[in-house]
Amino acid sequence: MKVATTGDNCVDVYEKEGRQYPGGNPVNVAVYLRRMGVDASYTGAVGTDEQGKLLVDALDARGVDTSHVHVDEGPTAVTYVEIVSGNRVFGDYVEGVMEDFRLTDEDVEFLCSQDLVVSGIWGHTAEDLGKIRAHGTPIAFDYSDQPDDPIVDASIPNVDYAFFGLESDDTERIREFMKRKQAMGPKVVTVTLGEHGSLSYDGDRFYKHGIVEVDVVDTMGAGDSFIAGFLKGVLEGKDIPACMDEGARSSAVTLQYPGAW
Repeated sequence: MKVATTGDNCVDVYEKEGRQYPGGNPVNVAVYLRRMGVDASYTGAVGTDEQGKLLVDALDARGVDTSHVHVDEGPTAVTYVEIVSGNRVFGDYVEGVMEDFRLTDEDVEFLCSQDLVVSGIWGHTAEDLGKIRAHGTPIAFDYSDQPDDPIVDASIPNVDYAFFGLESDDTERIREFMKRKQAMGPKVVTVTLGEHGSLSYDGDRFYKHGIVEVDVVDTMGAGDSFIAGFLKGVLEGKDIPACMDEGARSSAVTLQYPGAW
């Protein structure tokens, strides 16, 4: 099975610690899928600076296919991050060349040839999901913590597996939100709830799963690794509870080291 991830990337810069790590939702998902033995590619744009080289070299080293990465004149996207009590706190985000990234016809053709496409709300790919869906290629999309963004309702009819990260407890309000969004098209809507685990809805029933207890070093990438684990379960034909368990276990690995990967 081959998974194509596409959209945003960045280099996460921890200024106080003097460290930087490659990241970005689809980038992270690709790396975590490779960690679990799934073939994965990344399509997006990096700049002609050292951070662009850092990101591509790091993906190559992890076995992610970078043959559809655009290298554009200018800076690579950067996110400034601090760690406060083990939790990531985001500072400024400089989008760089990703601001002008759009999928080419060749990119779309490549994505349609894969078994699953994964993207997210910051990746400038939402307008092309219909083309991919029309080809019959399943789509997973991460809406992050932006449930009210106009992109949600505009794109979700073309999404098979929708993910939200709401860092909340399981509430009736969240369940009603999930029902509304699932009715718009996705097979499954999943919300990660931080320390409260995760919640999925398939139109018939809700499924709840807890976390795997570990000593948390850095929460960066925890949600992305959950998505990767969940989708690995999907590719293997597992039921929703088993997919959620795969996600929780994948996330637990990521929580135990600094940076996304």
